[in-house]
Formats: sequence, structure tokens, C-alpha cells
Amino acid sequence: MLKNICAGLVGAALLTGGVSSYVAAEPTDHVPTFADMSVQIKEPTMEEKAAAVAAGQAAVAAQQPKAEPEESTAAQAAPAPAVENKQEKPAPAETEKKSLEKKISINLAARSLALFEGNKKIRLYPIGPGKASTPTPVGYYKIRSKDYNPTWTDPSTGRSIASGPDCPLGYRWMEIQGNYGIHGTNRPNSIGHYVSNGCIRMHEKDVEALFDMVKIGTPVEITYNRVVVEKLDDNTVVYYIYPDGYGWQNLSVEDVNKWLAGYGVANFVSNEDIEAKINASDGEPTYVAKVYPLYVNGEKMKNKAVEQDGVMYLPAIDLADAAHVNLGWDSTTQKLISTLGTAPGVDKKDVLYCKAEDAKTLFKLGGALDNNNYVMKFVPVEKQEPAKVDQDGKIDATQKIDHSADKSEVKNDAKAEVKTESKAEAKVGTKQSKDKKTK
Repeated sequence: MLKNICAGLVGAALLTGGVSSYVAAEPTDHVPTFADMSVQIKEPTMEEKAAAVAAGQAAVAAQQPKAEPEESTAAQAAPAPAVENKQEKPAPAETEKKSLEKKISINLAARSLALFEGNKKIRLYPIGPGKASTPTPVGYYKIRSKDYNPTWTDPSTGRSIASGPDCPLGYRWMEIQGNYGIHGTNRPNSIGHYVSNGCIRMHEKDVEALFDMVKIGTPVEITYNRVVVEKLDDNTVVYYIYPDGYGWQNLSVEDVNKWLAGYGVANFVSNEDIEAKINASDGEPTYVAKVYPLYVNGEKMKNKAVEQDGVMYLPAIDLADAAHVNLGWDSTTQKLISTLGTAPGVDKKDVLYCKAEDAKTLFKLGGALDNNNYVMKFVPVEKQEPAKVDQDGKIDATQKIDHSADKSEVKNDAKAEVKTESKAEAKVGTKQSKDKKTK
């Protein structure tokens, strides 16, 4: 006897002739609405409701903002002492296989199911999770069984509905834990709403595609995150805020800033815009900026290079420290003043940035994108070359001319002429005196 039961239900499923029978109290006539849509007729007890809500709220409270994978600061500062490890290193083929392993990630707040291959999201589907009174439990699970063409049995009447267009379970069932599973539905208009007693509904074409791509044992992660931040393939950071369907997660501007800070763009979204986004909670994407790790002479900086609206912004304090240059800020003129030069700056939430083209003036640094990193190096001081003269003695008009030497020569020539004239006048004066005495 094989048990495959929808969440919150009782009964056993009989496996006969390769077709599974599921006891799941799916309503057969009622068309679900946003306010009241359920996979089952049987309501859970008050104790079951309280336990599910308490478990979900506790799990959500324990969740932390997920930032981009970074090396542990503590590990960098104080690496663990070397320990003899006799364990063999995994073979390259095993490492590659592990990097391509699939995982299902379900976000109840977003009402979406994502399929990952390694760290890459390869599919995204809308779902119909449990309603607020019987929420889908968050946690870490796995696919425990997979079945084609399940038969549904009404526990209140014992009447069975074979696989087909009238079966509330659709044509696929994947158990994730006990009474909870991922399955199809004969009510596609319920997808996108909180509708079930805890199971995950999917459009039939979606669940059939997912069924073929995963195997028994595939990990399933279920979370409740109203804030979702992603970095796209082109390095653009985008964030979403979803409504609080379960009433589990109140959001503040500070909360959202923490999520954005993990991706290096918190300073590039105003608090006013974040507050408006929370009030809307529409689940629509907001594209912030492109972000790149920043390196100066091979050393990784704490903050990142951020490209917004076609302008590359660099953290001025980081560059000043790397270049060993003193830096000041004139808030009145919005100018950055270093010991090497002055250039416009930008104050973004009390963090100073300069434009990439001004880094040379302020810090004698130049940079460019290299393999999705912004790499900077010291720029050598340019030495002024003397003006070129062609064979005819003419100055090359394309060369910059330094007239300071010419002015010096003119002054010297003028002094020499004055001195010569003075001597000549003196001689003339002496001769005239002699002539007078002779006369």
C-alpha cells in the first residue's frame, strides 16, 4: 500500500494496475475565488491551523537577506589552521555533476516555483499555494515519490474520480513531505492565488514539464520572502516586493535596504522610492543598476563599481585609500578635492562616489571592464615632449608648444640688447668729451 495524500487530508492511496488513487478532498463544483479557493472540502482543525501559522511565522522570522556569494570575512582575517585531510578530492566529473544538480525553490509570497540547475535558474512557474488559514509549510524537503495519472477519492463519500479532465489532482503528483505534494489541477484560474490546504498547484502543462525534469530525491526549498533581489546575466540588479498574503512579514525601508546592500546597490535607490515600492507591493521588477566587483592594482575593494543610466560610479573613499591620497568633500559645490586634483562628486546616502572618467584627475587611476570586473591601475604621469621641427625649420602644428622657454630667451635677448646699447652710448659720450677737450 502506497500513501500519496494531499495536505491536510486523511486516507490511503491504493496502487492498482500502475494507477495511483489519492484521497484528497477536492471540491468538485465550487469555482475558486481570490478570497476563498481551496483544493479540499475538509477544513483543518483549529490546532492544525495554529500549528501551521506558528511554524511559518517562526521560519520567516529566522530568514535573513540573501546576498551574492562572498568569501567569509572572518575566514579571510583568521584562516583555520591546516589539518591533515586524508579524504580524496572529488574527481572533476563528480564536481561537474554536482554543479548541474537540480533544485526546486518555492517562494510562497511570490506564488512562484523556480527550478535551478546548479546556481542557474532555468524555469519559473506560477503556483497556487495553501490559503492563509492552511498555509503551505516553509522548510527544506525533497521529492519523495512521482506518479502519473493519480485517481482522487473523496474521503467524505468514498467516491473516486479517475485521472482525466474532472480529476482535481490533474495528471501528475510529486510528494514532498507526508500529506503535501506538487500536482496539477483542473481549475487553472486558481493558479496565482492562495487556494489549497497546503499543496502546491500548478498549470497542467507546467507540472508535466517539471515532472519530466526532476527525479526522486530532488531537493525542494520552500520560503516566504516578500523581498526578492536578483542579479541578471548582464550584471543588472533587479528587485521585487510581493504582497503579504499570509500576514507573516511586515516590511520597512530598512529591511529592503539590507537586501539591496547585499548586492551593492542600496545607495542607488532612494528611501522614498523604496517606501513607494513597499506600499505598492505589486511584485513588478524594479531595475536598479549594473554592479561589478572593483579591483585596484589587484586588490579587491570593499565597495563595488556601479553603472547607472550609462554612468560608471566608483567609491571615492576606497580609491583614495588604495591610492594613498588625501580626499576632501565640499558639499556646497559638490566637489571632491584630493591632493592631486578636483572633480565633481556624488553623495549617495552619505557614501561619496566619483565618475570613472574623473578617477585619473583625483587619484591618477584608470580602469576598464575585464571579465565582469572593473579593474583599475595607476596611470603614469605624462611627460611633455618638446615640439617637433621639420626639415624646413617649421614647427609641427600638431604638437603642443611650450612657450615658457621662448619667453625666457626673449627676456635675455632684450637684456643683452639694452646692455650693448648702454655700452655704445657710453663710448659715444667719452669720444664727444675728448673732442671737446681737443677743440
